[in-house]
Amino acid sequence: MNQKIAIAAIHGIGMANPDFADPSSKKYISGMPAKLIKKFAQLRGESIEQARSKLVIKPIYWAEIVQILEDKLASRIGYNKLSNPFKLRDFVFHMLGDAIAYSFPGDGRLMQQIHAPFAQALADLAAEAGNNAPLCIISHSLGTTIASNYVWNLQNETPELKARIGDTPLEKGETLTLFYTFGSQLPLWGLAHEDFGTPITVPAPQLNNYYSGLTGKWLNFYDTNDPLGFPFQHMNEKYKEAVEDKKVNAGNFFTSWNAFSHNGYWQDREVVEPIAAALVKTWEAVN
Repeated sequence: MNQKIAIAAIHGIGMANPDFADPSSKKYISGMPAKLIKKFAQLRGESIEQARSKLVIKPIYWAEIVQILEDKLASRIGYNKLSNPFKLRDFVFHMLGDAIAYSFPGDGRLMQQIHAPFAQALADLAAEAGNNAPLCIISHSLGTTIASNYVWNLQNETPELKARIGDTPLEKGETLTLFYTFGSQLPLWGLAHEDFGTPITVPAPQLNNYYSGLTGKWLNFYDTNDPLGFPFQHMNEKYKEAVEDKKVNAGNFFTSWNAFSHNGYWQDREVVEPIAAALVKTWEAVN
């Protein structure tokens, strides 16, 4: 038996980068799959090919949906005529643009469009890894909020969402086992809720129906030098029980000490190794 593990990876704020979703590119999911699979293989004492047969990884690429609107707006306001030292304006424009577009989606159609790639990725994972495959979600920056909201809707059976997803346990979020967030602004979205909100449940309440005794967790990585990444274990008692914060030093020699550490989590050893170890534990538990 080889029950595969389903892994969904969602990107965060910033300009659209199609390479994120192109398996032939070195930038595919910012390079994480190669390191993750390599570490998984090392821990299992097996070949890369054997490790690949156990993990199915799909990207959730939503940036282009907002990018089209941002490009249209930039053209109308004469964006290219404004000063842009060190491309700081690009960073602020797209960072705020992505966050505002997702936070205030008007009639809801834009949020549905952003959530659609999430639903498609889970459908693809169910088809390739199996309808009941344990699900691991890896998320970055604004993607952590999108992932949390999407899972929240699944766990609370939002009618609007329920009508648009498949009926497999994986697509319904019932096999969610591992949830990873890094460079997350999720605490800021808590400002809109009493006592800063209620977290999703990880592992999913129904997981035991499919894998008796399988354990899972929600682990949040943050770098103190990352101005867009926050710990949130102590937001309230519910978050304290739901999530574990892990401080890391993301990035390389040139980025680990400054704001550019925000994009350093994807390939950072302190992030990749715990995820790989948990995937090994999960695969061995269900096989």
